[in-house]
Amino acid sequence: MTKALVVFSGGQDSTTCLFWALKNFDEVETLCFDYGQRHRIEQEAARAIAEKAGVPFTLLNLDLLKQITHNSLTDQAMDVEENKPENRPPNTLVEGRNMLFLTFAAIFAKGKDIPNLVTGVGQADYSGYPDCRDEFIRSLNQTLNLSMDYKFSIHTPLMWRSKQDVWALSDELGIFDLVRSQTVTCYNGIIGDGCGHCPACQLRRNGLENYLEKRH
Repeated sequence: MTKALVVFSGGQDSTTCLFWALKNFDEVETLCFDYGQRHRIEQEAARAIAEKAGVPFTLLNLDLLKQITHNSLTDQAMDVEENKPENRPPNTLVEGRNMLFLTFAAIFAKGKDIPNLVTGVGQADYSGYPDCRDEFIRSLNQTLNLSMDYKFSIHTPLMWRSKQDVWALSDELGIFDLVRSQTVTCYNGIIGDGCGHCPACQLRRNGLENYLEKRH
């Protein structure tokens, strides 16, 4: 009996990963984080999608993140940058977020004897987030195994996929319409196709347009 825990936000990538996990593991759970992000709609979407998928959903409070790092996803006074500067990551970078998410996910998973962790990070469409890189994930995987004396496997099914490829995978999994209409990727908290102009929406839309052109 294979078991997996999906780090789940209710966005395009983690939703695609959830249904990928359902195809590849016998039992799947989801873990969502409240880290003081701008929009509660993300958590609402995550809970609704998990319910639709028929998997357990747990929401964990990590809002301490907004107390120790300064970024536009947790600070309402900051505007989300629409264009990433050349000399630094975008101001949507939440320092240490994926490291903390995966660390808490591992603690949660070990308590339930779940060895497989699934996350939607990827570096094919690199957005300047250092904690989305394959090198980081492999390093953290080893660290978690050593720190808890437990053999975790972190799965990153989207690591080398472009956004166009992520749309293709959702179509293969039979969830294209669900991903397009019910996920929240938008930094401005608009469900589905989003606001259309924030960086997350631009990346999502470009990938969608490229995929639809290829599919037709």
